[in-house]
Amino acid sequence: MSTRPEEISSIIKEQIRNYRSQIELTETGTVILVGDGIARVYGLRNCMASELLAFEDGTYGMAQNLEEETVSVALLSDQNDIREGTMVCRTGRVLSVPVGDALLGRVVNALGDPIDGRGPVASTEERPIETEAPGIIERQSVNVPLQTGIKAIDSMIPIGRGQRELIIGDRQTGKSEICIDTIINQKNTGVICIYVAIGQKSTTVVQLANELERNGAMSYTIIVSASAAEPAPLQYIAPYSGCAMAEHFREQGKDVLIIYDDLSKHAVAYRALSLLIRRPPGREAYPGDVFYLHSRLLERAACVAPEYGGGSITALPIVETQAGDVSAYIPTNVISITDGQIFLETELFHSGVMPAINPGISVSRVGGSAQLKAMKTVSGELKLLYSQYRELQSFAQFGSDLDADTKSRLALGERIVEVLKQNRNEPIRVGCQVAIVYAVIHGFLDTVPVKEVHDFEKRLYDRLETEYPTLLERFEQGYYEDSDVQMLEEALQKMLR
Repeated sequence: MSTRPEEISSIIKEQIRNYRSQIELTETGTVILVGDGIARVYGLRNCMASELLAFEDGTYGMAQNLEEETVSVALLSDQNDIREGTMVCRTGRVLSVPVGDALLGRVVNALGDPIDGRGPVASTEERPIETEAPGIIERQSVNVPLQTGIKAIDSMIPIGRGQRELIIGDRQTGKSEICIDTIINQKNTGVICIYVAIGQKSTTVVQLANELERNGAMSYTIIVSASAAEPAPLQYIAPYSGCAMAEHFREQGKDVLIIYDDLSKHAVAYRALSLLIRRPPGREAYPGDVFYLHSRLLERAACVAPEYGGGSITALPIVETQAGDVSAYIPTNVISITDGQIFLETELFHSGVMPAINPGISVSRVGGSAQLKAMKTVSGELKLLYSQYRELQSFAQFGSDLDADTKSRLALGERIVEVLKQNRNEPIRVGCQVAIVYAVIHGFLDTVPVKEVHDFEKRLYDRLETEYPTLLERFEQGYYEDSDVQMLEEALQKMLR
């Protein structure tokens, strides 16, 4: 096949006619010092705060300190070939992560890259990790419950969609388990879950993913992991990356649950990063803006009004205490930002009460307004009776002669404790929770020996689900009429015959 000369000349003429002279300007700098995951770069005069910078070996970094002559850059990889004299280019954009439905069911790192060995994430959209929190006008009050499936929480310390509820306690007291059970309980509710693991062991993240997979929860969950082996900058950006993914779903009018496990390790990673870039240390060597670090993250969790797209982000941050000291620096910071806290006590955990929730200092500041009518009515007295029992218990051990009233309160308290115990990965539907709480408060369990309370509870659930399914549905739809109470009492009377 021969090419005609006139065809070639017409193509050349067309290219000359459409030629546009363009000069591309790129600002470059040079590394003058590198070490401990921090590079000091000279020559980037117009660099923005938190801008993404590209090194010539393909590594990326995030601009942190903008000084007079140099920029301190946090490297986002510890596998790099950066040395003195390495060229650095500005990208003109801030750090972004992929977002969208393609991430559901995946385990990704803090940059949104998959680490589960299941190939690339087919996401077409990206979103900056740092965005402004919704303003006051855009928000609405929390009015829809987020059911955890955990009796002690749904009855005494309820959580609403759009709330920020802190889970606080010493290590190994079951903080992460509460969050995992809450994720499992969101099956068939339309709530998307994001679990951010900060500074965890990789094996722990693998176990978590397997546990969610076994319970059919991975299909609506994203796990963002910045393991203990990764550099401090990646652990620092992980929660913001997770929050950006959550905001994408919220803007589509969906409800999202995000768990930050945990913010103590996040603060430690930020402290390491700040000290390396020579920021002045404050209390406990944390930088002065450590409060802002968490407030700008948690303020992004909100319930948005329908005219602004609806949707909500519910945040469950976890903070680890040392020897139960909730008055330490980071715990008090996060307590002051959140809408309540669930405090897990080591003593309760070791005495076999699980979840080991201390009702005395645990509180939900907004969840009560989102509680279902049935649960709100039956659980009104529960927290008071439980707290009274805890007080009486500490005094009763010193005295042998107890009056009848004290004995009856102690007996009731023992049954309340037994009712609130719950095995892991066994969330309970709200209708059943209402029934058992009603039973214990109104004396239906007084004749049941404490050791048999658990068996009674199981038999009650089975009977309600087979003989009274409409009653459970009514409770879950927000109904609680006299006829419903009569039907519940009838079921309990049958159980006691």
